[in-house]
Amino acid sequence: MKKPGALTIPESKIGSMVFWQQSPEKNFEVLGSKPAGLSENEAASRLNTIGFNSLDTRRKTTPLGLFFNQFKSPIILILLAATIVSAFVQDWTDAVIILVIVMGSAILSFSQEYNASNAARKLRQQVTLKAKVLREGKEMIIPAEYIVPGDVVLLAAGSLIPADGILLEAKDLFVNQAVLTGETFPVEKKPGIISAGASLEERTNCIFMGTNVRSGSGKALIFATGVHTNFGKIAKRLTLRPPETEFERGIHRLGYLLTEVMFVLVVSIFALNVFFQKPILDALLFSIALAVGLTPQLLPAIININLSKGSQTMAAKGVIVRRLASIENFGSMDILCTDKTGTLTLGVIKLDGALDTNGIPSDIVLHASWLNATLQSGMANPLDEAIQKSGSLVIREDAKVDEIPYDFVRKRLGIVVNESEFSISSSKSNCTLISKGAFENVLEVCNQLLIERQVLPLDDASREALVQRYEDWSSKGYRVLGVAAKSVEKKERYEREDEEEMIFLGFLLFFDPPKPDVHDTIMRLEKLGVKLKIITGDNRLVATNIANSIGLANPKVMTGSELDNLHNEAIWHSVEQTDIFAEVDPAQKERIILALKKIGHVVGYMGDGINDAPSLHSADVSISVENAVDVAKEAADFVLLKQDLDILEQGILQGRRTFANTLKYVFMATSANFGNMFSVAGASLFLPFLPMLPKQILLINFLTDLPEMAIAGDQVDDVFVQKPHRWDVAFIRRFMLIFGSLSSLFDFATFAALLWGFKASQETFHTGWFIESVLSASLVVFAVRTRLPFHKSHPSRIMIFFTALVGLAALLLPYSPLARLMGFTALPPLTLVIILIIIVIYFFSAELAKHWFYRKLSNND
Repeated sequence: MKKPGALTIPESKIGSMVFWQQSPEKNFEVLGSKPAGLSENEAASRLNTIGFNSLDTRRKTTPLGLFFNQFKSPIILILLAATIVSAFVQDWTDAVIILVIVMGSAILSFSQEYNASNAARKLRQQVTLKAKVLREGKEMIIPAEYIVPGDVVLLAAGSLIPADGILLEAKDLFVNQAVLTGETFPVEKKPGIISAGASLEERTNCIFMGTNVRSGSGKALIFATGVHTNFGKIAKRLTLRPPETEFERGIHRLGYLLTEVMFVLVVSIFALNVFFQKPILDALLFSIALAVGLTPQLLPAIININLSKGSQTMAAKGVIVRRLASIENFGSMDILCTDKTGTLTLGVIKLDGALDTNGIPSDIVLHASWLNATLQSGMANPLDEAIQKSGSLVIREDAKVDEIPYDFVRKRLGIVVNESEFSISSSKSNCTLISKGAFENVLEVCNQLLIERQVLPLDDASREALVQRYEDWSSKGYRVLGVAAKSVEKKERYEREDEEEMIFLGFLLFFDPPKPDVHDTIMRLEKLGVKLKIITGDNRLVATNIANSIGLANPKVMTGSELDNLHNEAIWHSVEQTDIFAEVDPAQKERIILALKKIGHVVGYMGDGINDAPSLHSADVSISVENAVDVAKEAADFVLLKQDLDILEQGILQGRRTFANTLKYVFMATSANFGNMFSVAGASLFLPFLPMLPKQILLINFLTDLPEMAIAGDQVDDVFVQKPHRWDVAFIRRFMLIFGSLSSLFDFATFAALLWGFKASQETFHTGWFIESVLSASLVVFAVRTRLPFHKSHPSRIMIFFTALVGLAALLLPYSPLARLMGFTALPPLTLVIILIIIVIYFFSAELAKHWFYRKLSNND
């Protein structure tokens, strides 16, 4: 006997079911559900069996898996294999030491990466998408990933559709499913039965994961989740992933270049050592260990740690990072596009007046607009909320007859009510259509107007007078809507075409004052190299008034209609000079973003509404807020816990600090690697023994990694964050050649002092170069980490601590009981003093070279 509430078919077969051809009763039976939804116990059971409603088909990285990831490098695997071979044929002690050092490096990298990844994951969970469901008849809001087949989901405008489902109810439900079907315009969805062979586009009774509700409301029964949805099947085939950021591409190019060059050189060094008849196994181990020390193997871990710690710091400032790789773009952003509401203004919109056509307060206009705002079932918006607060009338249950949903082309919302609720004339019609929206769009469908309760023709003089009042109020900063109505015959359904030959009733005036300190914030953003551009649907007069009130003198304004009259080349020139884009629709917003990107800007876009989704997808840096609609938050790289430019400014600064600390490692790794390559290659040509033993190379690598792990928390000079910085491989190459060559020069000075000055033995040479390598690599960090004189830039305490610890370990190791195991010997005091002098000279030479480099070769980067 079937367990109550259980699926009647295996979940794996749900994908083959044609739910759109079956009645709701049959679908409820198949899915083991009911109109009141699942019970909590049954939902939990299904979640445990079926899994989360997620498209991430990759296995979650466990601590053990992350640890084994540290050994994925082919060079590390070869080294481990060669170490095992050496244990059998030569020396167990060396094999164990090398193994311990490799394991120590892996544990160090694992612990940092694991902690940072966990912290970043917890932060992202703060903005987990939610869904409203029915569970045993009660409305509940749950994380979207907890939805299971059989759930009854409630939909509203702005909702991301969380899974595939069949509609049970719909009211003026329009869904944007371009991401799945490529359809340009939203599609109306209705309950019903569709033929089994219907395509996705033809299944108008179905909703699909990844699409979003444009307007209206509905209720749906979920039949497929996660990878079993239509969107999930596409994702599984194509391995969907966000495009690489500019920084990621640069890192990969640099990493591949260094690895390839070093591989060629290491093979060459191995061949040279064999040619000079040095032991083959020692030469092999030496070459592989050298490859480990030279390749930027820590680069992925350093980047992940930097980005994760950066996201934690940004969260403390009120910015949640949803995509870690976007932090660099945040710091590189040089143009920020935003609406004015809530960003430049207080975001507390109040209805300042409901006025008739003569500009006198009117109960008729207020009543009509209140009915329109209260009965509409589409997008919640602050204008309607302000209207609703102005009254509290009792509405009969059958007051609303139909709705003509708002769209961004008409810019109007129509509500049909019974004439008993609102009547505009003495005709025998039994319904009234009330339209509310943008003044010009409402006025264009009117041919009459109401003056002192009399309906008169709307002639040119009257139209001009209405436009004049609208412009006067707009120029004072008011947002002005128009209200119209007409009597209509009752019918089953009303369309957009019914909005014609209407009676203009009057105006609605809204006011949202500017934030008192927003001018100072905008000035600080400009000092940071971030230019603000306002993109708004409001008319140009309102937008200009706000701009003037916040201190933007004589702003250049372009309207959406003017934008449409320009060719692409003209737009590329115009967008650079324009401060305010007014009266624009979603498609025009996206066109502006793409034009700014085309001319080389890193563009940020801040939005929170349904119409902002295309622009958020197109921008380099997409920013939303915590109370935004789901589709906006899903498209965003960053979510602000408060819609405030001050918070955004803090996020930009932290993004630049994170980028700066990542570049510090890149500079240090590339210059040190390049210098070591030449030093080792040169030493191999004239030394009768290996320049350094494999275990010694690995120990150097391990010790110098410790301070570099602290880079993520290092302090960044204010001068670096004062303007955007972008990835520049040519600049890094110049840095690598100059400072790598300088490092190699002092390595050879050390060789000369040890071999010719002190006639050093093999053990003494290894010990001397070991101390010089560790101390010079550790100390030179304090020179190259900043463009300022080293004493004017203060590193973090943890970095100083680890550097001191590593330096002390390098100095004491040759005098410790471990010296013999590592092939070291105690150095004579004079030898040690000479090495320390070389290191000090090297440090100050690097400091001088830095000043010359940034003055002559950096191109003022």
